[in-house]
Amino acid sequence: MTTTQAVTGGLRELKKQQTRQAISDHATRLFIERGFDKVTIADVAAAAQVAKMTVTNYFPRKEDLALDHQDEFVASLARTVAARPAGESAFGALRAAYRGAIARQDPVLGFSGPTFARMIADSPALTARLRDFHDLREQALAGELARETGDVVRARVAAALLAAVHRTLFEETLRRTLDGQTNPEIAAALAVSTEEAFAVLEPALRDYAVREV
Repeated sequence: MTTTQAVTGGLRELKKQQTRQAISDHATRLFIERGFDKVTIADVAAAAQVAKMTVTNYFPRKEDLALDHQDEFVASLARTVAARPAGESAFGALRAAYRGAIARQDPVLGFSGPTFARMIADSPALTARLRDFHDLREQALAGELARETGDVVRARVAAALLAAVHRTLFEETLRRTLDGQTNPEIAAALAVSTEEAFAVLEPALRDYAVREV
């Protein structure tokens, strides 16, 4: 590949990222202004000044326009487990990662702000799609654990338990957001709930899938 080709390819990729972000930003604004269920793909395309096909090329489903952290969300647990250091269990890695994400008030945990949380709560389509993402995240985690341990059944059970903790804490974050609590207030409460929730699983999973030194 020549330098010119590399530069051209880089500029093309940057343009795609900018277009995707612009579509997402316009969609979010429209969803918040009108409500998710009242906005069409055509509305988003017009606001972003692109063709409808361009929107669907970047976002195959309308729900994906609103939940645009989906790839990171679905992959997050499996990725954390895959990246853990030697001597650490899957349980330990996920608990440590969740603690850090609370400190950052990570949007992937549900720190989305009241307007966005209300948009999700008011839309059956978004609520259903979010359930899909939780399920896909659990499946991805089970796949990673099964790959490492070779025990598919135990991997699926462990993933179900660990994903249930994450799902419960995510829903608690949204509930507190809708109740009008600020992100710092939610983070403080969630830090306590996180320790309580993971403590329930610790006797069963503390020594499961420990990465060999």
